[in-house]
This record gives sequence, C-alpha cells and structure tokens, in this order.
Amino acid sequence: MPGSATADRRIDDAFAAVPRERFLPPDQRRFAAVDRALPLGYDVTNSQPTTVRDMLTLLGVQPGDRVLDVGCGSGWSTALLAHLTGPTGYVVGVELVPEVLAMALGNLRPRRPNVELHLADPAVLGWPAQAPYDRVLVSADAATLPNALVRQVRPDGVLVGPVAGEMLRVERHGRYVFVPLLQRPPG
Repeated sequence: MPGSATADRRIDDAFAAVPRERFLPPDQRRFAAVDRALPLGYDVTNSQPTTVRDMLTLLGVQPGDRVLDVGCGSGWSTALLAHLTGPTGYVVGVELVPEVLAMALGNLRPRRPNVELHLADPAVLGWPAQAPYDRVLVSADAATLPNALVRQVRPDGVLVGPVAGEMLRVERHGRYVFVPLLQRPPG
C-alpha cells in the first residue's frame, strides 16, 4: 500500500541498493546527494531524489509486478523499479534519446534478467507491444493525460507521472459505458 511503513522501508532499501551516483555522468557524481535534478546531457536530467521517492511511493510497486518506465533516462529509475519488483517482476524501460539510452544500458551492466531497455519510437508512447503493465512510471511532463499510456495499464493497475506540472496517480478500473461528458459555455 503506498505510503505505508512497509512501502517506505522497501523504497529506502531500493535507494540503498541502487546508489544514484552510479547513474550520473562523471562530472555530476559529486552532486549525487544533492536533492535536485542533475543534467545527463542532451536536455535530459536525472530527477531529484525526493521526486523519485514520491513517485515510487505513489506507484506502489509490488514484488512480481510488470512495470513500464517511460523516460528511463540513465537507468536509475529502472534499477530502482527492478529492485522493488524483485526477481519475479519485470521492468521495461524506454528512452527517446539514443545517447541517453546507451548510458542506461552501460549503467545497468551486468545485464539484469528482469530488465529490458528499448529506444522509444517518437510516434508511439510507451511500449505497447508488452502491455498490459501493472504499473507505469512516467518521468516527463505531459500537457494532458497520456491516454495511450493509460491504455497500457492493466485493470486495477496504476500510472504515475506529471501532467501539466502536477503529479498524478491514475488507477485503471476497467471499461464502463456512459453518455459523453458535455461542457457548455457559460452564459
């Protein structure tokens, strides 16, 4: 359960097992303990630790979960997710910038059997080929809720990510039939 003492302890253990400095460029490693986003190059950052912790808490990853990591960057979030899912879980990371994906692949050596990384297709959000996922973590701000990613979450699954600067936790609960929501102009 997100926010429980057990979940907090599991996230603490993941942070201890997966030190941030291993996922930073050499010139940024001395700042690993600083609570701010750090540049990876190519207009990509490694998110600040409190943000990552909050997102993981909201995501509520459980051992054995299948997780999609959208915008996996240097691989830190992917490695944290792999730790949280354990050996029976599976994490698929996607990254849009080839050079940053190469960094993540290097940072995740030796190769982990429960982790798969892919170069994202700019025309396709996420990695629908392996959907549905129990959890989806999005590490880039979307202008609107990315329904293409929501569709990759299984029923009773969770998506966490920023939308227009606000962190959202979206739970999917299956399909229902309703009349359309209409918005009329005031007046």
